[in-house]
Amino acid sequence: MVKPLTFKGDKPKKRKHTTDSSTSSAPKKKPTLTTSSESQPPAINEEEDASTLSDQSWVSADTPTDISGPILLVLRTNPPTCLATDAHGTVFASQIENLIEGDPATAEPHDVRQVWVATKVAGIEGWSLRGGSGKYLTSDKHGILSAAASAVSRHEIFTITESESGGGGFFNVGTASSATTTGDADTPEGQAQGKENKNKPTFLCAKEVLSKTTASGVKVEVRGDETKVESNEGTNVRVRMQARFKPRIQASKEIKAREKIGRKELEGIVGRRLDEDEVRRLRKARKEGDFHEAVLDVKVRGKHDKFA
Repeated sequence: MVKPLTFKGDKPKKRKHTTDSSTSSAPKKKPTLTTSSESQPPAINEEEDASTLSDQSWVSADTPTDISGPILLVLRTNPPTCLATDAHGTVFASQIENLIEGDPATAEPHDVRQVWVATKVAGIEGWSLRGGSGKYLTSDKHGILSAAASAVSRHEIFTITESESGGGGFFNVGTASSATTTGDADTPEGQAQGKENKNKPTFLCAKEVLSKTTASGVKVEVRGDETKVESNEGTNVRVRMQARFKPRIQASKEIKAREKIGRKELEGIVGRRLDEDEVRRLRKARKEGDFHEAVLDVKVRGKHDKFA
């Protein structure tokens, strides 16, 4: 089950208390943590707290296979922006506020409109991207982006590949748009040109264009019909994701979970008291996967010690 997204600066919600006698018969709800100085919050297990912080943190995707769950598509612009959508399905470049020393590799969302939920489409090498409004990102045949689709068709499927020109940490997001409108369809030359463009893959690209509506006179336009990626920095995209969805981190958590076994539980399995060296050995074996062999060896050594 996907937990609600939290952002830096969010304050925990405080529960309202009422003294109305009409509500006295209602079942009591469990108390929630507050930041009030009048009451101290209950103690939290350090391991559970560390796990919660890890779940809420954001990390960079290293390979396309990492990408899953809520993601942030960081565009290569100055200042750093990301792909976002509003409730009407309009797709735009949103400036990122949560950065460490202005480094885009540390970007985190501060607005739910900046977050997309990436889902691998079964049977093909592609992802669907669902915005905060519940609608899917679409790239039509003209390369115009929107987020108003309620279902996934070929126009809502995107490919994500590692960028060869951008260096490590960058990806190219391929779209399903097709430049079929290029060229005059009534002439043989135009038909040939349209057919050639149709066979070219198209990619998500951020470009700076002149604008009278912005103070700087320049705004970032995002389209899905770019065909050149070799020397075009606008097609390079960073993918930031929640740590709990990254496969390597999930595997690390599973290993740590296997290591969490108490001395009493180990002594119950072996059938006798254990010294520190035996406990460390069994915990290491549990991590490495040869736990049962190690338990058998410890049992045999215990029998030999009795008659020594």
